[in-house]
Amino acid sequence: MTSATKEVAIEVLPLIRVYKDGSVERLEGTPIVPPSPDQDPETGVSSKDITISVNPSISARLYLPKLASHNQNQKFPILVYFHGGGFCIESAFSSLYHCYLGNLVSQINVAVVSVEYRLAPEHPLPAAYEDCWAALQWVASQSAGNDKDPWLINSGDFERIFIGGDSAGGNIVHNIAMRAGVESLPCGVKVLGAYLVHPYFWSSKPIGSESKEVHEKSLPSLVWNFVYPSVTGGVDNPMINPEGPGAPSLAGLGCDRLLVCVAGKDLIRDRGVWYVDMVRKSGWKGEIELFEVEGEDHVFHIFNIETENAKAMAKRLASFIFK
Repeated sequence: MTSATKEVAIEVLPLIRVYKDGSVERLEGTPIVPPSPDQDPETGVSSKDITISVNPSISARLYLPKLASHNQNQKFPILVYFHGGGFCIESAFSSLYHCYLGNLVSQINVAVVSVEYRLAPEHPLPAAYEDCWAALQWVASQSAGNDKDPWLINSGDFERIFIGGDSAGGNIVHNIAMRAGVESLPCGVKVLGAYLVHPYFWSSKPIGSESKEVHEKSLPSLVWNFVYPSVTGGVDNPMINPEGPGAPSLAGLGCDRLLVCVAGKDLIRDRGVWYVDMVRKSGWKGEIELFEVEGEDHVFHIFNIETENAKAMAKRLASFIFK
């Protein structure tokens, strides 16, 4: 039976469609590509895939910069990365993120652990949050040595662990940072900094330049209700609205530094600014920075990695990590 003759149960355009027989059609997303364990010929970056958990299924793609011939014992900051895609499309193994992160690693010399978390609707939220926390715990546990991943043990600096992500991944970063403020990571490891790019936040009330007329039917509203149908409070749940009813104080963010990036033409641009303002007013003791790129749209730097503005984003992240 073709999709043309199947009955649609629900669709969130332009991302995804679910049929009444339970099948799911992802309308956006890029193909899965293999890693480059023997160094990518263009970037010199090595990558490999590892399993973090079998049940639930959590895995990751690890990236290492090219080691300097004179310094084979070089230690790199570790960036644990959560990809975007509205919690329902894309992958740590997709061509889009493989190209983006390989390019990023070659530019700024960090080790990256790109997490493959479970997606909605097959695995509604909070599955992605749980998977990403489990992945961060796994990374922290590697610092103990002994039978651990040789790439991280030999080349990772566990004193400099960062978490980062774009769009839905930026939302995950916030929620993981909040959890890190309450729960300890293995081996006494701490999150030094968090990097939120065009973060996916929302609320029932529009802010800034957001349209009042179509707010409830906007893509951020529709996506959230699709990926987390059982959530208390809808788009005012603290996971997506950090000042929603019952939200914990942002003073509890479990890292020392935050970098929030926004794009001038992005539908959710004002949410990143709103988030920075909330953190500043919360009494959080860390350092927070806002970086805006005018004239660009949502996650432009991932789709167009060679542009000057995308390179400026990478440089900004580098100065944040190596501060």
